[in-house]
Amino acid sequence: MLKQRILTALVLVAVLLPALAAQAAWPFALLTLLFVGAAGWEWSRLNQAPGWRAWVLAGAVVGAGVFMAHRLGLPVWQAHVGQTMASVSAHIHAWGEAPVGFLVPGWVWWLGAALWIPFTALMLRWGSAHWMSVPQDLRRVLGLVFLVLAWLALVDGRAQGLNFLLSVFCLVWAADIGAYFGGRAYGRRKLAPTISPGKSWEGVWAGGVTVLLVAALWVLVDRHGFADSPSLYSRLWSGLGPVGAVLALIVLIAMSVAGDLVESLVKRQAGVKDSSQLLPGHGGVLDRVDALLPVLPLAMAAMTLCHG
Repeated sequence: MLKQRILTALVLVAVLLPALAAQAAWPFALLTLLFVGAAGWEWSRLNQAPGWRAWVLAGAVVGAGVFMAHRLGLPVWQAHVGQTMASVSAHIHAWGEAPVGFLVPGWVWWLGAALWIPFTALMLRWGSAHWMSVPQDLRRVLGLVFLVLAWLALVDGRAQGLNFLLSVFCLVWAADIGAYFGGRAYGRRKLAPTISPGKSWEGVWAGGVTVLLVAALWVLVDRHGFADSPSLYSRLWSGLGPVGAVLALIVLIAMSVAGDLVESLVKRQAGVKDSSQLLPGHGGVLDRVDALLPVLPLAMAAMTLCHG
C-alpha cells in the first residue's frame, strides 16, 4: 500500500508541476478540468447514480466549466497567462466587476459562499439522517455547481499568480497536517464522531494554529519580493488588516474542515471508504480535494473585501 501511494504521488507531481509552471494557461486549466470531471463521476456514483449517469455528470461538469470560463472571459486557452493580467484595471471593487488582479465578478464567489455555508451547516446538522432522502437530481446538481465553482476559482487564481494559488492550497494542507499531528498528540473531544471518528476539536485548533503560523511566515517572505504575485495571506493582511485577515482565515479553516466532513458523511451514507480507486493508494479525486472545494470560492470571495 505504501509503495502504491508513493508511486501515485510521484505520478501526480510529475503531471501537476509542469502544468503549474507552464507560461500558457491551457495545461493547468485542462488538467484540472479533467480532475473535476473525474470528481463529478465520483460524486454521481456516491449519490446512487452510477454507470452512464455518472459519465453524464462528469461531462456536464466539464461542459459547464468550459461554458462559464468562456462567458466570464477566463484565460483558459491563452498562450500566456500574463497577457490577461496586464489588462486588468487596478482597485476595482464594484459588485459586478472582478476585484483587482482577478477576472471573475465578485458575485460569482459570493453565490458560492451563499451555497456552501448553509449547505455545510445543514449537512453537519441533519445530513447523517436525511442526505439520501434528498432528491437524487438535486444532489447531483449541487455537486455540479460546487465542482464548477472550484474549477473557476482554480483558473482565476492561477491567472493571478502561482504564489497566490499555492498559498490557498497550503492553507488546506497546513490545516490538515496540523490537525493530524495535533489530534494524535492531544485529541480528546471528538469533533463529529458519527461522521469521522478520528477527528477531534483539539486537532482542529492545532490545524488553525498551524495555518496562522504559515500565514505569518508567508507574509514575511512575500515582503522580500521573491514571488510572482502576492499570496492570499498578504492580500488579506493588506486589504483587511491583521484582525480582518485572522477572521477571514478562521472562516476558511472552518470551511476546510467542513468540506472534509461533508465528503466523509456522503461516503458514509454511500457505504464506502473511498470516493473511488482512481488514485491507487489514495482513494479518489474527491478524497484529495474535498477540503479545497469550499475553500477555493470562499478565498476568492474574501478577495472582494480587500481594498488594498
